[in-house]
Amino acid sequence: MLDDHLYTSLSAVEIAGLVNSGKITAGEVVDTALAVSAERDGALRAFTDLWADTARAAATEVDAAVASGLPMPLAGVPIAVKASEGARSVQNERLIAAGCVPIGATSVPRAGTGWQTYGATDRGPTLNPLNPAWSPGGSSAGSAAAVAAGLVPLATGSDGAGSVRIPAAWCGIIGFKPTNGLLPARDRAGLNSPGVLTRTPADAIAYFRAVAPTHHPASVAGTPRVAWTSTLGYAETDPEIAVTARRALHRIARAGLCDLVDRPVALRDPGPAWTALRAGTPDEDTERLIQYNARVLRDAFEEADLLATPTTPHPPHGHDGPGPRMSVALTWAFNLSGHPVITLPAGRTPNGEPVGLQLIARHHADAMLLQSVEGWHRTR
Repeated sequence: MLDDHLYTSLSAVEIAGLVNSGKITAGEVVDTALAVSAERDGALRAFTDLWADTARAAATEVDAAVASGLPMPLAGVPIAVKASEGARSVQNERLIAAGCVPIGATSVPRAGTGWQTYGATDRGPTLNPLNPAWSPGGSSAGSAAAVAAGLVPLATGSDGAGSVRIPAAWCGIIGFKPTNGLLPARDRAGLNSPGVLTRTPADAIAYFRAVAPTHHPASVAGTPRVAWTSTLGYAETDPEIAVTARRALHRIARAGLCDLVDRPVALRDPGPAWTALRAGTPDEDTERLIQYNARVLRDAFEEADLLATPTTPHPPHGHDGPGPRMSVALTWAFNLSGHPVITLPAGRTPNGEPVGLQLIARHHADAMLLQSVEGWHRTR
């Protein structure tokens, strides 16, 4: 097996490079991932189940493929799978074809609950690796916790209103939701897109290459123009959250990696339309709201390549729930509009709470979005 410390420091891209070069085997990596998860997840509760036997069998197949001369872009990379999605979803099947090895299912909220920003296991709630008093966010709670704690370098999730981006922001990692429809939606309304949680932009790019092979990231033509809004015109964002996220964006601009443009973006609150679509009861008001926000976003993207907001309007709440706050206030507009979105760690508030910086690109500009932020991550 690998040294535990070495394993938890490796990215998915680095692991695949070592396996493809013959320096380590997929079997060694997976054995280490299973051992680390078994040892550390007792307190964290990111996993609801570990698939040791099937993971080891899959790793043996990867090693045989590599030995036969078949390079696999994600050879031997242990991944965690959102429990409500399962290993046989389209995105997970494509990741497996690229060489990934699912090692277990991660926690999601129990059905019938009034809020979705936590994970449930039969051992208790999933804890946030940054502070066990905080919720890890959700609904891809266990996936975010597993990546943030180093149990796996990459985990799959799904994002119907921010369910990849919120836990990524609260656990201090990266969460990416592709353009809606690029992968099969997980709900009839088309709001719930598959997505990924990683620690590096390079791993998010590798994910995208595996699940959307005809949409490879390409070089960005010039420095992207970025328009900032802390509220999207309707959200009640805490001042310290807005300041922390904006400060991160200014660091990126000072490094010459983006140009800030003064372009207000004021949407209408997407809540009523999102709720109606999810319930299957859209009406004329729903369509008017959707079309109004679509026009605002279309006009904004005439002057900016990316939009930037905080990922959530408030910091992580405790395990007693969010109360009246809407954790999804800044995320669900882009499930409704379908734009590709990523959240990056933006730093901490004065109280030490994690903040995410959310970046939104034009429809089907997923590649440009991912390529743009690859260098940004180093400015933290």
